[in-house]
Amino acid sequence: MARNDEPLLAGDRPSSENSDERTIEEEDALLTGKHKPQSIYKYGWAFWRELGIFVWAVVATAAVIIIAVMYQHQQTSRPPDSGSWKGSKPSGKRNLIFMVSDGMGPTSLSLTRSFRQFESGLPPDDILVLDQHLIGSSRTRSTSSLITDSAAGATAFSCGHKSYNGAISVLPDHTPCGTVMEAAKKAGYTTGLVVTTRITDATPACFAAHVNLRDEEDKIARQLIGDHPLGHVVDLLLGGGRCHFLPRGTPGSCRADAVDVIGMAKDNGFSYVEDRTGFDGLQVGSAVKLPLLGLFARTDIPYEIDRRQVEDVYPSLDEMARTALKALSEATKDSDQGFFVMIEGSRIDHAGHGNDPAAQVHEVLAYDKAFASVLEFLENDDVPGVVISTSDHETGGLATARQLHRSYPEYLWYPGTLANVTHSAENLAYQLRDFLAQHQDSTKSEVRSYIKQDLIEKGLGVHDVTDKEINSLIDHSDPWPASYIFADIVSRRAQSGWATHGHSAADVNIYASHPRDARKLIGNHENTEVGDFLRDYLDLDLEPITKELLEKGSSFDTFSADGSRESWMGKPVPETKVVDKMDHYHGDFKRSLDCSY
Repeated sequence: MARNDEPLLAGDRPSSENSDERTIEEEDALLTGKHKPQSIYKYGWAFWRELGIFVWAVVATAAVIIIAVMYQHQQTSRPPDSGSWKGSKPSGKRNLIFMVSDGMGPTSLSLTRSFRQFESGLPPDDILVLDQHLIGSSRTRSTSSLITDSAAGATAFSCGHKSYNGAISVLPDHTPCGTVMEAAKKAGYTTGLVVTTRITDATPACFAAHVNLRDEEDKIARQLIGDHPLGHVVDLLLGGGRCHFLPRGTPGSCRADAVDVIGMAKDNGFSYVEDRTGFDGLQVGSAVKLPLLGLFARTDIPYEIDRRQVEDVYPSLDEMARTALKALSEATKDSDQGFFVMIEGSRIDHAGHGNDPAAQVHEVLAYDKAFASVLEFLENDDVPGVVISTSDHETGGLATARQLHRSYPEYLWYPGTLANVTHSAENLAYQLRDFLAQHQDSTKSEVRSYIKQDLIEKGLGVHDVTDKEINSLIDHSDPWPASYIFADIVSRRAQSGWATHGHSAADVNIYASHPRDARKLIGNHENTEVGDFLRDYLDLDLEPITKELLEKGSSFDTFSADGSRESWMGKPVPETKVVDKMDHYHGDFKRSLDCSY
């Protein structure tokens, strides 16, 4: 028989050390018919050691799982009365701070981060405060275009509905939609708007006004202070745009009529401040009497790169934000409801429109500083609260790269070029306009010398300007062409690229105080979902607001001198304007530019 075929019980099969003992026990069991219990002592130390290790591993694993679950629960939940989510609805007193970085796309953050690292000598892993709070992104199309404007973008936030470009909380069927701020005011919340542009501009207007077209800023001004079917719905307004509140003929006015909106505001109980002295008198919110109207510039508050040189004239976004938070917190300390405020870094958008990278980085840094102050407020405040930050769209098609020649480019961009700039391109363009107006007898040589030395070398920090660039400024000296030229002089040397002076269809970032505060916004979302979050966090119903606007709106219609009636929402939308479908190609590439430089 082969070795492999040997019987299982072959005689030379090795036996264990316990084989004799086991054989005797088996024989006794067969003879007596009784099974003898095996002694627990027959197992050796190795068995019990392995069993102990196994039990310890099971217990340790279970403990780790329990601790992890408890930690996760602690991180994602709060007591029922803490202003967080309870089931499908929030509960308890709470505050909501909504921040809008108008026109800021993801590349704006890259541009600013690299600039800050260069200017301050920081390591590559140093990031902005905003970077630490990124939770998602938003898609921005409107009902009339894949590229939204600020009006349609803010309507998505305020009403939770898509609409057409130019609509101020009005739907494509030309009816008003109730906003989260209007509903918040009805529910007992104290409300506020803080911006660095005109307070009548598209984004702030969408939270407390309704007009068919965004250029109806005279009507928006009246609605913001209570000439509105719902009465006054904003308790605190801080920003620019004073010209739309002054009657026509008054120095500094840009109204088309003689209505004194500031006077109307005072009659409605508003306190009013209009300069740095008045702002300082608010004592960072400790001495505010609501409702408050603060208008600190005729139009827009200057870019931060310019404002910081005239701090005694204009407050910063951060100062206004901290003042608003303190004032609203004080006003609601004995209330069952908290507050809702919208804070906008408005002029990031303008820097994008101007293709001005130096103005852009300083606007983003100012916004980042304000965001940090909001986080500090939430950390120290007794009332639970959340901050959500996003953009309505991206502006400029910004790229941190630029191909200057036909040959294949090097992978470079130079933030140091931006560090040399002391004024915005817009500011330099106005300086040029004023110089030409005051020195009409100057020779071309004198003008060239002023542009080169005072504006380009001192203002932009550029010392290799070309004759072609100077001639372009002389030939196109009106502020807007000149502003674009100044900005391009910097952009070419920094190698920062721009696709447009308008908006783009790029997705924009969403930020939050903590992911647990805004789990519904983690990931990629339509911009209307941001509006849904604002509504749900404050536990509001916007439908009754919309119904009330429809019922009462006609009583605010006006009549012209010829007796014709005009809707309280302003001029009707032109029939030629697309409002409810995507526009199509019109052979646009054949159109020539109005101004070529």
